[in-house]
Amino acid sequence: MCRIYGYFNAIASPHELRTVAALQRHGGPDSSGSARDAGWGIGNNRLAIVDLDGGIQPYGRPGRYQVVFNGEIYNHNELRARLEAMGHTFADRCDGSIIPALYREYGLDFTDHLDGMYALALVDERGERPKLILATDHIGMKPLYYRWDAAERSIHFSSELPALLGFSGVPAGLRSEGLDAYLATKTPFGEETMFAGIHVLPPSTTMVIEAGETPRVIHRPQRAETTRQDDESAAGELIQGRLRTEVGSLLNADVPVAVITSGGLDSSLVTALAAEHGPVDSFNIAYKGDWPFDERHFARQAAERANATYHQVEIDPASFPSLLEDVVWHLGQPNADPITLSTFSLFRAVRDAGFKVALTGDAADEIFGGYSRMRAAAQAAATGAEWYQEYVDELGVLPAHRRASLYTDEYRSLIAGTDAIPADALTQLRSGEGTVLERITEFELGHRLPAYHLRRVDHLSMASSVEARLPFCQRGVIAPGRALPDALRIRDGKVKRSLYAAAAGLVPDDVLNRPKQPFTLPITAMLAPGSALWEYARDMLNPGRLKDAGQLDVQAVERLFAVQAERPDDTTSLTLWALLVHEVWRELFHRAALGPVAAAGRTAVPA
Repeated sequence: MCRIYGYFNAIASPHELRTVAALQRHGGPDSSGSARDAGWGIGNNRLAIVDLDGGIQPYGRPGRYQVVFNGEIYNHNELRARLEAMGHTFADRCDGSIIPALYREYGLDFTDHLDGMYALALVDERGERPKLILATDHIGMKPLYYRWDAAERSIHFSSELPALLGFSGVPAGLRSEGLDAYLATKTPFGEETMFAGIHVLPPSTTMVIEAGETPRVIHRPQRAETTRQDDESAAGELIQGRLRTEVGSLLNADVPVAVITSGGLDSSLVTALAAEHGPVDSFNIAYKGDWPFDERHFARQAAERANATYHQVEIDPASFPSLLEDVVWHLGQPNADPITLSTFSLFRAVRDAGFKVALTGDAADEIFGGYSRMRAAAQAAATGAEWYQEYVDELGVLPAHRRASLYTDEYRSLIAGTDAIPADALTQLRSGEGTVLERITEFELGHRLPAYHLRRVDHLSMASSVEARLPFCQRGVIAPGRALPDALRIRDGKVKRSLYAAAAGLVPDDVLNRPKQPFTLPITAMLAPGSALWEYARDMLNPGRLKDAGQLDVQAVERLFAVQAERPDDTTSLTLWALLVHEVWRELFHRAALGPVAAAGRTAVPA
């Protein structure tokens, strides 16, 4: 696991490369390496997980091809054996060291052979002009941010947004429609970020850039499951077997591995399967005081059932204002889910306890139909009722008409006609092929999961030098999940039918039978007058700051505070929280650059 960065067809000084590396050193504190030549440079920060004494990057040979790599390749031993039989030799047994040989044998198809999570950059120096290849894993577990300068035919890239902004050739201008897009989906979806001209390479994508040419983007198709289950019991057995295999594979490391146990079905099942391979340490996050939605007793039951060593992590709500700046800085852009504070604190406790790897239960809801908005849409569609707008509204902080009521006249005019979610994604969601639930599942996996969940988990785990591994994101689990008929995901008002069947007998009955609830901060109760969080929000969202930005109507925000003080509700509290996070981000990154007529940056590399 590492952090990577670089530039191509551009000029950057050694000082710039050191600056970029320093800005993401938390994600790779064990070693660093770089390579430069005329017009290009690549580098990495390494978090040593496999072959602790090896893994010197860039991999490869100068003058041929050199690679920097962020992630884990779980089938590297199998690939190394195959490549050795072809005549290749390797200086170490690190997973990333196989990539140059794999590229030599298979060319741009080399990623088809990788089983894991990754973002990588490969410079092919053969031929008259060098060539840069960027690639991401099948689901987007390892993000890669980039800025393409069409006029200069140059690109800069990095694993994290703050590091990318360390390049002098990467401006930190505002994407004008960013605030509305953020409130519509809780964090930018698709390839967009909150910065003008800075994008995210989509999952399962290879970008090829030859010196002086426009990038060529290759979207690699997802692998499909060849068999389709129609029986819940059989589907449960299949999912359990696949997940057991993937959990076993993801436990392999040369450092201690922990498990995150939230108290819900997904992480409890991962904990149980991990414990089949030997003793495990389980971590749960909770908050000091008496708050709604406390899940620690469920997490403890799941850990005890698995004979895991249980670690209870507690954070004090009074510390939230000081935590929030660190969280937003590491994310590089706002994410409206209050769980970000919990995620950051939890992984910090995992590292403080001596662990560099942790397994989580993320992505099960997207695959198996675990969200209430998915259930509501499927039920509405079954009766012929309208489902689309309510589902889209549920993705955000507020629906469109309520968002507009928060804005100044100038900002409403500025964003008129823009889409918060990529238009092609919405078209496929509303009227594409497949059932409503199948379309929603593909939308959740392809757009919401990487943007809203996976980037959050990646950035906030690596902030504490912890590698998060996600068994549910493995192809062996996603493929059969995608192939499930609707009734084996959602039926009779119940969600994740096949996954519950897979967990039967492995997790406590109390966990199986409990009502589903979100794993997040009880922000409605915590954001109350007199609390440290309330005072912080009042300070950050004061009229002077809002007028400075020119986007939010001062009186509209004041009305939100009045409602929250007198009649607190989940929508009002989440809206205030989201606006607070946005203002913290604005303060950290580019307050001086903001204004009501900030330039839009909507041009992406053509696909």
